[in-house]
Amino acid sequence: MKDIVEQSVFVVDNELKVLEVVGETLGSLGIEVTCFVHPAKCLERLSSQKCDLLIADLKMPEMDGIELVASVKRMAPWVPVLIITGYGDVRTAVRAIKAGAVDFIEKPLDKQNLVRTVKAILQENVLPNASVGKPLTVIEAKILKLVIDGKSNRDIAELLKRSVRTIEVHRAHMMDKLGVKSLLDLVKRAVTLGLIDLPANHEPGETMQDPEPG
Repeated sequence: MKDIVEQSVFVVDNELKVLEVVGETLGSLGIEVTCFVHPAKCLERLSSQKCDLLIADLKMPEMDGIELVASVKRMAPWVPVLIITGYGDVRTAVRAIKAGAVDFIEKPLDKQNLVRTVKAILQENVLPNASVGKPLTVIEAKILKLVIDGKSNRDIAELLKRSVRTIEVHRAHMMDKLGVKSLLDLVKRAVTLGLIDLPANHEPGETMQDPEPG
């Protein structure tokens, strides 16, 4: 199992005291903690840096937690989001869960509960290798769509004006990031994460064959 000290947590809250408490509490476990006051800055970093868990306040002036969850699910749907609420507003917290958050905890933060919850989420979300969970690049996202459309590596190379070898490398990286080995698993994974819309004439359970190399 991947050691918890190798994992990275983003924390978003407009209250500096909360950032300080969460940062010190999780940092004492050896977890890499990156704090943000502005949700937009967090999303910007999320597009280029690996994140194993995002912790966000439910009520923020620039963007509330539910909006942030929705944005994370569009950008990096594999990243679990833990919501912090200080308003005892269970109904709103449930809305956050429905939007895609994995859990919520209440303020004032209980450090033991915070540690217990974070550990449980990180262990549940353990990924098989360092590449899985990293955001797809623009070229990898294009290749994903073309692969799902049934294009061969050679077809994709011609369409994107790249060498076949370059496409093979990008495709391998894409598969690694999605944690899949076959085309069928790729389709299932991409649909589950909302990265693609499954064509109407194809079902995830149907047998599929990988296009011929090149």
